[in-house]
Amino acid sequence: MTTITTRTVEYLADGLTMIGHLALPAGADHRPAVLLGPEGMGLSDVERRRADALAELGYVALAFDLHGGRYLDGPEEMLARCLPLLADPDRMRDIGHAALDTLRAEPRTDPDRIAAVGYGTGGAIALELGRAGVDLRAIGTVNGLITGRPGEAARIRCPVWAGVGSEDPIMPPAQREAFTAEMQTAGVDWRLMVYGGALHAFHHPPVDHAALPGVGHHPQHAQRAWHDVVDRLTECLTSAE
Repeated sequence: MTTITTRTVEYLADGLTMIGHLALPAGADHRPAVLLGPEGMGLSDVERRRADALAELGYVALAFDLHGGRYLDGPEEMLARCLPLLADPDRMRDIGHAALDTLRAEPRTDPDRIAAVGYGTGGAIALELGRAGVDLRAIGTVNGLITGRPGEAARIRCPVWAGVGSEDPIMPPAQREAFTAEMQTAGVDWRLMVYGGALHAFHHPPVDHAALPGVGHHPQHAQRAWHDVVDRLTECLTSAE
């Protein structure tokens, strides 16, 4: 295991003071970077550990915040905040841009090699950065197969990888089909992985609070999805090194 450095970073977005988690690999050189977005409940130790794991692989990683330093208390509060957010692409882009600017401001970040990966709401934000035409090397979204405003997917300038559970009632087959049709019509280099038997948020370890129906952890597919994300980052960020 390589030595990494971590710290919290504060920045403004969506009228809130966001508190992100920045993880830096060993060394002093410029490194490719990953913007990492959480599920709708908010930034937790799950995403912090994933950012740390990415730093151990040699990436600068910023796990960004959604709710001003809060992890929401339950699904009702999450839906009350996230449903309006998911219906407002400009708000999602503002949150994503603020986090991305924070990542770019880190001296270790190679500004020409940045990817955005997110889970649920965080994945939707990663996609909206692509639809806004942001120069990214890769976009990854797990559970967040949200379609955008007509025609805007044509602005996506990088490969898009998406993962979803086959039994996810929140991202059912009709939503998957709409998402892939959007990507295909826009001429995006896209890939969709469907994990058989998995529910929504299958990648997330079990939680000690109430969850929405159709949410459940799948340990094997969680590991597979993580490896798939890492493989896409290797392909898009470091294969030319």
